[in-house]
Amino acid sequence: MRRWVLGARPRTLPAAVVPVAVGIACAVGEGHGLSAWRMVAALVVSLALQVATNYANDYSDGVRGTDSAGRVGPLRLVASGLASPRHVKLAALAAFGVAGLAGLALAVVVGWELLLVGAACMAAGWFYTGGPRPYGYAGLGELFVFAFFGLVATAGTTYVLVERVTGLAVAAAVPVGFLVTAILVVNNLRDIPTDAATGKRTLAVRLGDRRTRGLYVALVTATFVAVPIVAGLGERPLGALSLAALVIARRPVTVVLSGAKGPALIPVLGGTGRLHLVFGLLFAFGVLVSGALGN
Repeated sequence: MRRWVLGARPRTLPAAVVPVAVGIACAVGEGHGLSAWRMVAALVVSLALQVATNYANDYSDGVRGTDSAGRVGPLRLVASGLASPRHVKLAALAAFGVAGLAGLALAVVVGWELLLVGAACMAAGWFYTGGPRPYGYAGLGELFVFAFFGLVATAGTTYVLVERVTGLAVAAAVPVGFLVTAILVVNNLRDIPTDAATGKRTLAVRLGDRRTRGLYVALVTATFVAVPIVAGLGERPLGALSLAALVIARRPVTVVLSGAKGPALIPVLGGTGRLHLVFGLLFAFGVLVSGALGN
């Protein structure tokens, strides 16, 4: 059980929790009584999709041989030999199934259009490193992460609660998407040598070390620049509480700018994940309280 938990990469799960929390916060004050079971279902969908994508990535990279023995990073079940490719693939499909069931329940009461969104999310999770032409190998991983773990997850959560897309939810999804993309950027920065050697042309490999570091800093900076704009124009001023997370941002940004490589970037990955979680929860809390007071 422990190896399967580690293979699911639990440290990545805040990336699934934050957009749902922010999406719920954006729904408060929209004149609807919010459904608790819809909130739980949205969280289940997001978490299950994250776990499914992690297992699918483990499976696809393992069978392609792109997870080399010299790779630095979280445990990979297939590459390490701790689980067979078949079993990891089944685990990915089972997690996709959980997301599908929770999504189907939401679609029944909200609208069948959610099935199309759910299918797109599953396809994005599988084809990141799966299929004949994985988009993660073409340098498009960051774009899809921003779209699905930022825009779709955040605005989609608000949609299932109030049954419409709101401008606030779309705007709030932007800083959420910036930070979750920064997590992938620093992950791929760490893996540039091994990815390049195995033909995995991630955006980091294409940009090179120096420009990838610049992209990471730009994403973190843009996150905090976006906050007062979203909080002000969205009339949720307490969303600015999330600016307190700047304290946490200092260390990972400093390490990236120092030129740290390989194992030295592992703490940066964890630090960026913590930054995303703290920022997201503060942002969600501020938006939620502002919405409740305004209502």
